[in-house]
Amino acid sequence: MKMSPHADEVYVDHMLECIARVVEYCKDDESLFKQSRLIQDAVIRNLQTMAESSQRLSDGSKALAPDVPWRAISGFRNIIVHDYLGVDLDMVWQVVVSDLPSLRDGLLRLRKA
Repeated sequence: MKMSPHADEVYVDHMLECIARVVEYCKDDESLFKQSRLIQDAVIRNLQTMAESSQRLSDGSKALAPDVPWRAISGFRNIIVHDYLGVDLDMVWQVVVSDLPSLRDGLLRLRKA
């Protein structure tokens, strides 16, 4: 099924909203994240739905942002969805601090494309 450009805009905006929520919940504070199961659950859920939206983007839109690791995002989604009993909080935190800022930048560039 071919996606409309409008649908891709909706998915990009949704991904950006999920990233904003994760940033809001974590407040750049690893100890806050590690000490609160509520925050962990909220972060993991938003990362999951963000990754799900990334899988729904058209190939054409993804091609406009070749610096975004689309396959890695998809793989990460599979880990947090299917290995929920073994989710590594250190890995999740590294995604939050190391990967989300550059992903946000790539999505903002994609939105302007």
